[in-house]
Amino acid sequence: MIRISTNNDIERIMQIWLDTNISVHKYIPQEYWTSNAKYVKEAIQEAEVYVYEDNKEIIGFIGINKGHIEGIFVEEKYRNQGIGKELIAYCKNKYNKLTLEVYRKNTKAIKFYEREQFKLIKEDIEAANNEVEILMEWNQN
Repeated sequence: MIRISTNNDIERIMQIWLDTNISVHKYIPQEYWTSNAKYVKEAIQEAEVYVYEDNKEIIGFIGINKGHIEGIFVEEKYRNQGIGKELIAYCKNKYNKLTLEVYRKNTKAIKFYEREQFKLIKEDIEAANNEVEILMEWNQN
């Protein structure tokens, strides 16, 4: 089940955010994620966040801001089961256009977004960690 998040969800959301970033982005030091957690927590509380629940347990979420996907995060043991696809589909039903950024080194995520009809728009260097980010876009046609 997908639903809008509430303030009661923030600790679970943050745990999934941190665990996922550390496990998926091994090329970025763990300290980068832990040092940014405070700012992300504040941003999440201001953003549009949809959680994916299974048996009343949050196992994934998507954060979106005016059609820009800030991130999709799924707890590791539940990945590759279609949860990310469901979260994207949920947002595709709400927006005519979606954008997102993904690290070039995150090839698995890039392939996932390409399967979801996202197209590469441009590449840039993220100043905070010197990693190449790809801007991708999906348009409803």
